[in-house]
Amino acid sequence: MVEAGTARTIKEWISSSSRVAVLTHTNPDGDAIGSSLALALALSQQGIDAQVIIPDGLPDFLRWLPGIERSTTFAYKKEKAVEIIEGADLIFCLDFNDPKRLGGVEEYLAKSTARKVLIDHHQDPVQFTDIAISDTWRGSVGEMIYLFLKEVFKHEILNKEIATCLYVAIMTDTGNFSYASSYPEIFHVVGDLMKYDLEKDKIYSSVYDAFSEDRMRLQGYCMQEKMVILPQYHTAYISLTDEELTRFNHRKGDTEGFVNIPFSVKGIRFTALFVEKKDRIKVSFRSRGSFPVNRIAAENYNGGGHINAAGGDSFDSMELTLSKFESLLPEYSKWLKDA
Repeated sequence: MVEAGTARTIKEWISSSSRVAVLTHTNPDGDAIGSSLALALALSQQGIDAQVIIPDGLPDFLRWLPGIERSTTFAYKKEKAVEIIEGADLIFCLDFNDPKRLGGVEEYLAKSTARKVLIDHHQDPVQFTDIAISDTWRGSVGEMIYLFLKEVFKHEILNKEIATCLYVAIMTDTGNFSYASSYPEIFHVVGDLMKYDLEKDKIYSSVYDAFSEDRMRLQGYCMQEKMVILPQYHTAYISLTDEELTRFNHRKGDTEGFVNIPFSVKGIRFTALFVEKKDRIKVSFRSRGSFPVNRIAAENYNGGGHINAAGGDSFDSMELTLSKFESLLPEYSKWLKDA
């Protein structure tokens, strides 16, 4: 994954650093948080003050992760977060390919004179770091951090805490290995992580069986009232307004995974989730087969991502956003039919 020369350079940068900041994207998922905490924990073993900066909040189902005390949320503790970024000798950017995905943190990353390293698996990365490690075919950044640690640190650096964070990163970004994981190496990585006495079943339960009653009722509401099936296009979508989210006492992370619900309907190959925010409609896409949802996100929603998982934003009303989405489907119908 990392060329020998690049690995040496990064190792030299790490050796000469006393304070490191690890940044990840807005609306962080299990891969973003798990890989960031794993890297921070590994660096701390080298006597480095490594801290994770989260732009805008942490889902409840990830708060139990080892090393979470090393994280600071910019939206809630801006002064501390800025102090960490400004004081860093080295900055790692994980699980995003464009600094725009940092929200308010982007400004302070741009100002920083620290050396910067990107480790990411999204397509078409923007050039904004000194070194970029980009493996777009891998299922998660968690897998990339595992390989990175093995290559940069020749001695054994993994332990149960780091392995737990990496396992959560890989598990969540592959939908518990239901997608983006059809290659042998990822299972070799997971097999090695299991050597560190991972409590696999407990980890799964902590992530997927820790939702509130309100979240479960919101999911039921989505399935009963908000799921639209368009069989002629092998497509389904769910939309949620701010009023609906408020009705179900929505908390950050509650809609995680909702975009995948319609795949249980026979024949569905393309799904979308539209969630109303204060200033935009957040759009999430998923697909099966060869249908490139990242192209739809890039061409219509100022977004991007992977071939089977992408997202973007709409700045129209919910009604207009949904109308425009349905109007796009005839254009992409041949792809959907052949996917």
